[in-house]
Amino acid sequence: MNNRILNTGVQLFIRNFSSADILAVLLQDQHFDGIDNKELVQQLESRKKCERKLPTWYHSEAIYYPPKLAIEQSSSEEAAIYKSHLISGDSLVDITGGFGVDSFYLSKVVKRLIYCEKQQELADIAAHNFIQLGATNIKVQAGDGLAYLESQDDKFDWVYLDPSRRAKDQSRVFRLEETIPALPDSLHTLWTKTENILIKTSPLLDISLGIEMLKNVKEIHVLAIKNEVKELLWVLQKEYQKEPIILTVNQDRTQIQSFSFKKSEELESGSVLALPDKFIYEPNAAILKSGAFKCLGQRMGVKKLHEHSHLYTSNDLLDFPGRRFKIEQKMDYKPRVFKKLAIGKANITTRNFPFSVPELRRKFRIKDGGEKTIFFTTNCHDQLTIIICSPIQKPN
Repeated sequence: MNNRILNTGVQLFIRNFSSADILAVLLQDQHFDGIDNKELVQQLESRKKCERKLPTWYHSEAIYYPPKLAIEQSSSEEAAIYKSHLISGDSLVDITGGFGVDSFYLSKVVKRLIYCEKQQELADIAAHNFIQLGATNIKVQAGDGLAYLESQDDKFDWVYLDPSRRAKDQSRVFRLEETIPALPDSLHTLWTKTENILIKTSPLLDISLGIEMLKNVKEIHVLAIKNEVKELLWVLQKEYQKEPIILTVNQDRTQIQSFSFKKSEELESGSVLALPDKFIYEPNAAILKSGAFKCLGQRMGVKKLHEHSHLYTSNDLLDFPGRRFKIEQKMDYKPRVFKKLAIGKANITTRNFPFSVPELRRKFRIKDGGEKTIFFTTNCHDQLTIIICSPIQKPN
């Protein structure tokens, strides 16, 4: 960590030239004594990455930015804030601190937080930024988080970890036993120091496999932001043996869609199949990840177009955790007939259909965008079907 970067003149340059040509800055003569242009470019690039993902860091004064990878691997502010609603108590240890975004927001709901990070420089950067952001109840501990826990006589109300999903060669890994620290091998150590654990994992992790491997799972939160699943959050409680609840959340600026269920409810539920009626419903990404297909239709009072299509229909417009559409036209998949409609621009979605979206766009010469959405899917009679719809916007 080069403290010269925090000098007033350098900070003004970083803030005023956030849109500068990076290559030009890199190739110019050295701008500031004691600061390599590569270091300056790192600050510019990393700050730019924070603009949307971490606006608090982007807009705060005298923030020191780490290499881009640390920001890419960190939680977004929306996700970190969501995590802060899952815990309470006096003390928490974050054993995989990283850039410190999760630690910062978790510190707002506990009296004392210990941030652990193996990389000394990243720990120094986080320590500086915590001070700038006014987080005075965070203690920074550079070093291995598991080793720190083992060295402590005290117990903590919570332990939080976001295991690294990159191997030594920086390739991505997704299996729990391949992460750093490896799960579930690390759990034995964690349970000697706490009664509650919160784990962030890749959204690609299979939920059933995670339940089997982690044990003592009380809740699984499938968190989507703007209809993209960002994180799976696992709340573990020592000795917990009951069936876990799965909570799906999709949030954006105007609304939060939530739906919760248990695996047993899904297994015991059945789907009512029907041809498209007046309205079509598409579940949000969090629900699609969770696998709540049968119990969703049963609880929402909607019918399914096909067992494997994951699209629903009803005669009356209903509230629904996903997108809603009014059907304008429906027809069997007959390319010659459909081409005569000469639709030049539309949003296309495929569900349980043999051709991909790019293939359909090329075949029918339909550009992306417009006010219409076209579903290419299979109906309950196993017939390929085209449904042309208009989206129904929810009131703000």
